[in-house]
Amino acid sequence: MFAVIVLASTLMCGCGGGMNTGSQGPPPEQNAAAPPTLTTATAQNGASIVSLSDSTSGATIYYTLDGTAPTTTSMQYFAPFLVSSNMTLKAIASAPGYLNSTVLSKDFAPNIASGTLVWSDEFANSSSGNVLPDAKVWTYDTGFQCCGNNELETYCAAGSATAPCDPANPNAQIDTSGILHIIGRKTTGTTYTSARLKTQGVFSFLYGRVEARMKLPESQGMWPAFWLLGNNITTVSWPACGELDVMEHINGSNSPFSVGEKPPGYDWVAGSVHGGSTSKHLDGTQRYNPSGFSTAAWHTYGMIWTKGQIQFYVDDPQNVYATFTPASVGNPWPFDAGPQFIILNLAIGGDWPGSPDATTVFPGDLQVDYVRIYTN
Repeated sequence: MFAVIVLASTLMCGCGGGMNTGSQGPPPEQNAAAPPTLTTATAQNGASIVSLSDSTSGATIYYTLDGTAPTTTSMQYFAPFLVSSNMTLKAIASAPGYLNSTVLSKDFAPNIASGTLVWSDEFANSSSGNVLPDAKVWTYDTGFQCCGNNELETYCAAGSATAPCDPANPNAQIDTSGILHIIGRKTTGTTYTSARLKTQGVFSFLYGRVEARMKLPESQGMWPAFWLLGNNITTVSWPACGELDVMEHINGSNSPFSVGEKPPGYDWVAGSVHGGSTSKHLDGTQRYNPSGFSTAAWHTYGMIWTKGQIQFYVDDPQNVYATFTPASVGNPWPFDAGPQFIILNLAIGGDWPGSPDATTVFPGDLQVDYVRIYTN
């Protein structure tokens, strides 16, 4: 009886065309990535700076700000960002070898009135000497020709002792009256140093009104700028990340004015948007050059950023001189894709302004009284 049972069992096992050499259990259960965690820091007047993190190795965080369910095609988290309006944040983490995490959800209801100051760097300095910019806010691009445009300067970080940088003469410093100076120096021959400050990886924002009060150098070859780039530049590169130039100025051979167009006493700045790809590039530039305007005097340069629209102004938010929308400049339009970070820099030379010459005044001094962000 036992033998018959064994034989029958053997025959049954062989009927599938091969011997079953061992039992097979269910496939191993796949773990989910840990859900993101959220921390907040106080900004101003009820606004917060939100940071997201995840404990799963190699995890990428994706999030939405409109209460919709996040997916791996949603905004990717790169840096802390400002929250100054009522919203629902939802986030997930995705990591190789893991299922997507459960959803982190957080409601924000700061109920902040329009036009309220929600973030700023006033470049305060209560000491008796010059100080470096706040390292909790500003980082630096560094090196020679680090950033395109065939510029001639070496960008120096705070305290850098790598030649030609000189820690005894920093290229970015705040004086005792609370003014940030970004200084372009000629060290020897055609060797120049300057600074390019940025909030990349530290602070960013999506929508609002941003402005800086500034006094600009005007010599040939000087190229001061106040601008923004998308946080996603590390994954989609430029110009797909989007670039918003709140203020650019040159005073050289490549002036945007046609021959004979610039009457005596006229000066100018430009506001621009750039986006898209090398095959389909979005560009829009508008200059501001009223009679008697001088960039050597103090002016406030600002941008009003709302969904589907960018506006640039000088001195007063009511004094809008340029408006850009997807309809006016075409697609692609990257400026609703996520937060951007702030850049302040003084370039020397390059494709647009041309090189310094015998008339160029050194050191060049880009002065910044403050950078402020308000609610729309």
